[in-house]
Amino acid sequence: MTVQESGAEPKAAGMKDVAAAAGVSLGTVSNVLNRPDRVSPATRAKVETAMAELRFVRNESARQLRAGRSRVLAYVMLDGSNPFFTDVAAGMEDAADAGDLSLFLCNSAHQPAREAAYLGRLEQQRVQGILITPVDPDAPLLGEIAHRGTPVVVVDRTPGGTAHCSVAVDDVYGGEVAVRHLIEQGHDRIAFIGNHTTVGQVRDRRLGAVQALRAAGLGPDHLVDLTTTALTVADGRGAGERLAGLPASIRPTAAFCANDLVALGLLQTCANLRMRVPDDMAIVGYDDIEFAAAAAVPLTSVRQPRRRLGRTAAELLLAETEPGHEHRQVVFTPELVVRASTLR
Repeated sequence: MTVQESGAEPKAAGMKDVAAAAGVSLGTVSNVLNRPDRVSPATRAKVETAMAELRFVRNESARQLRAGRSRVLAYVMLDGSNPFFTDVAAGMEDAADAGDLSLFLCNSAHQPAREAAYLGRLEQQRVQGILITPVDPDAPLLGEIAHRGTPVVVVDRTPGGTAHCSVAVDDVYGGEVAVRHLIEQGHDRIAFIGNHTTVGQVRDRRLGAVQALRAAGLGPDHLVDLTTTALTVADGRGAGERLAGLPASIRPTAAFCANDLVALGLLQTCANLRMRVPDDMAIVGYDDIEFAAAAAVPLTSVRQPRRRLGRTAAELLLAETEPGHEHRQVVFTPELVVRASTLR
């Protein structure tokens, strides 16, 4: 009998240890783990008891190495600080759980180099597939990874062409319904707050806003652009200060924000400067995250089906292995949820 030295790390029990403790062959232990229907109930119970006593944990990595592919999906999200993306990830997790798979989360934080590094590591680790909200939906790297055998599904983006499955929301329509609602509330000078020069979805939302103005007979000069560097609460607060600094004669009476975080920051500034919402400033956000309804003034927002978006994307990824699979581009229609921030 070998006495373990004091302070030494205990050695994990292996399949051979389980076989010896249960008095069965190594093949029987393997069958209990992988093909339990081939083992009699009495023998299976004996092996399971030995596993419990030895605190045996199967080496899933070794099994996946033999199979050549892990049982892990990965999601490279664009902004881990935005609840929108964590809600999307929750939908992916629903689909992964149903397929007995794990979901690994990465945050590119809008940085192309960081995104590329994650993609390289995930491909090396032979994940079963990659879900990604990319900085650039048409980046060649995505096609290269798919060509080498790792399926890729683009999430919350619509790439050009049909090289990948994708899941997105009709953001042009979302912007249109948001601004149409503000026009119906009597506003004819509306601020658009967001980084529409760099983010495709934001650009589409602004396009929808312009279309709503045109449909109402209002020109593009009725839309006041307040461009931000990002889509954070701090950006919304800064935009609010810029709005408040405009002369009353040209100051917009309403704002359409590119997401709810920006809208919540604007709402904070309005409260700090004693600007009444919606009397002095009506506010519409986008995404309808949980905090939108819980704000001090509940926020009108364009709701995206976040969890459904993620679940559908993961289901498309899992379907990549089916015979005759054809890439699909799924586009959901958002809906306006009206709350106190726009209703006078």
